Amino acid sequence: MLDYSALRAIAAVVQTGSFEKAAGILNVTPSAVSQRVKQLEERLGAVLIVRGTPCTATETGEWLCRHMENVGMLEGELLRHLPALARYDEPRQRVTLNIATNADSLATWFLAAIAKFTKQTSYLVNVAIDDEDHTTEWLERGRVLAAVTSHEKPVQGCRRLSLGTLRYHATASPDFMARHFPDGVSPEALMRAPSLIFNQKDRLQTRWIRQTHGSDITCPTHWLPSTQSFVEASLAGMGWGMNPASLVREHIAAGRLVELCPQSPLDIPLYWQINRLAADRLHELTREVVEAARGFLLH
Repeated sequence: MLDYSALRAIAAVVQTGSFEKAAGILNVTPSAVSQRVKQLEERLGAVLIVRGTPCTATETGEWLCRHMENVGMLEGELLRHLPALARYDEPRQRVTLNIATNADSLATWFLAAIAKFTKQTSYLVNVAIDDEDHTTEWLERGRVLAAVTSHEKPVQGCRRLSLGTLRYHATASPDFMARHFPDGVSPEALMRAPSLIFNQKDRLQTRWIRQTHGSDITCPTHWLPSTQSFVEASLAGMGWGMNPASLVREHIAAGRLVELCPQSPLDIPLYWQINRLAADRLHELTREVVEAARGFLLH
């Protein structure tokens, strides 16, 4: 039999990042939480929590946390139909859903979807940010129940829905264009002009260069892990970057930004992948994600 008091302790420590905060959620002492975690680790012969500030889960611990998310959803559904089962002296535990998405989706359309979802349900959400090419890894490793991804192939054990296409424009300020591309956007000029990169996983610039110039070119790079900072840095003439069309449309129309190569957008198809075990119970989440995407992304 599974020791659900220990599993709840694991999930609470991972959610809050500490044994003390987990104890507050579970209404027990920190030593009780520590003992439950230790006993389960000894039983499994595996470390489940990496002690630190904050405490984090190992891969095995992540799988146990996802199991507890499913258990929490099942318990919530049961208590809605049979409220008398709930103990009056036991605090109701709210389920936190772990979801992954790319930063540009969160900054443009995804937040509206999860905001509407949380108004309709009692769920809390923990949104992880990663490159759209890598969010499937969070699903494969059991770190999240659902993800926005650019991978068309379904992750094993997940349902996949097409959301649409997020369009990007390679943009820079007129001053930047005059300084770095006076004779046009050539491969030689791109090798000297500073670009804006989100992080080491960001391949949008590489894709756009290959699409427009047919080759791979290494550019000088400013690293800016923020969607809004990309737009602001482009406006300030710091570098050229791949910006979501919706965030730069008005700037382009007003002449504050210029496309490096007009009529050469980069289109990234996006998909919603959700764990099959959770999909039916989270149909409201999927509905809001699909509707938000339908109103924003290209189809």
